[in-house]
Amino acid sequence: MSPANKSQLMRALFDAAVAAAQPVQFMPEAVRTLLPDTISGRLFVTGFGKASAAMAQALEAEMPDELAQKIYGRIIVPDGHEETLSRLEIMQTSHPVPDARSAAAASYVLKEAGRLAEGDVMLVLISGGGSSLMCLPRAPLTLSEKQDVTQQLLKKGAPIGAMNCLRKHLSSVKGGQLAVAAYPARTISFAISDVPGDDASVIASGPTVADETSRHDALGVIERYGLDVPPAVLDLLGSSACETPFSDDISLSASNFHVLATPQRSLEAAADIARHAGYEPIILGDSLEGNSRDLAAEQAQLATEMGPGKALISGGETTVIVTGTGRGGRNAEFVHALALQGRFDALAADTDGIDGSAAIAGAFISPDTADRAAAAGLDTHAMLENNDSHSFFAALGDQIITGPTRTNVNDFRVILTG
Repeated sequence: MSPANKSQLMRALFDAAVAAAQPVQFMPEAVRTLLPDTISGRLFVTGFGKASAAMAQALEAEMPDELAQKIYGRIIVPDGHEETLSRLEIMQTSHPVPDARSAAAASYVLKEAGRLAEGDVMLVLISGGGSSLMCLPRAPLTLSEKQDVTQQLLKKGAPIGAMNCLRKHLSSVKGGQLAVAAYPARTISFAISDVPGDDASVIASGPTVADETSRHDALGVIERYGLDVPPAVLDLLGSSACETPFSDDISLSASNFHVLATPQRSLEAAADIARHAGYEPIILGDSLEGNSRDLAAEQAQLATEMGPGKALISGGETTVIVTGTGRGGRNAEFVHALALQGRFDALAADTDGIDGSAAIAGAFISPDTADRAAAAGLDTHAMLENNDSHSFFAALGDQIITGPTRTNVNDFRVILTG
């Protein structure tokens, strides 16, 4: 297979992974089987995440007339991820660092949840990115103080579990607190997983499910990553008032959570494409974590050992320790580092279309990537050290640019051997 055809095949695998996680693929069945046929009270619908508007659109298309006449609410999305809805409103807020709009959105959702009573239902559409989009710092913490903590965690390369542990305990809405506010109304959550292990308490920081982490765990995150936090953060975490509800909290007894799309499902869709193209697909896992460069070294060795004719497919969420001043994201950095490990055909991209904070999904490499870079006057190693992978691949014309995909099942990686 020619290099061009291999690049096209890898892009086809990525596209298949994204398509498998589109809400139109799973929302119809969820509406038919997971929603009650009748609701005596109100039906408040909200959602937050990169896929929540597309989920809401599919919901409106499938909802029976009796329920459709009851729904009201707002869907919270990042800028550029809106959809046209007939009954629900759209609110746009900020990602990956929350802004004043994020706080306003969270205040609205929390207030409306608190107005619900027994017989009412709150339907929550959750997807990746929700932690930032709906952010309401716990008093007396200010939004700017919480923004600073989030930015530090991002730069330190903290995994999503550590980030969410701290964010939950600094929040008034995360870690089950939204469902608590709605009680005794029934809460039903539909979610797209973008986290390792499909852990409901981690997806968008788990606003409708129990949180088994404690404020002591949150203090441990600060210590582990050497965060420079204001006294207000330490004072808050020093008090039991910031504890989130555990699984035995009666206020969570009316909350049901359903994961409708997963990274594994998307990897399997990609594997089918690889198989039909004559490659033996090997799914390495849907929850791989760790530093992008370290994972690149591990997978380079594995690809070499596997021999030709394999498609090594993986998902999960790597991290980047930012020490440079360049433009990069974890997926672009993965394939950038891989290009320095040997001559590979590989692609890495985020299924939401945004790698890091840039509107670039990721990038691909071919066996001659380092040679073409040298001929173009690019220093492959120096640009990697400067965390400047997006600039590197932009110069080579090897970026993956999709625009907002309106879904999110985390990272997608493939290496074709031979």
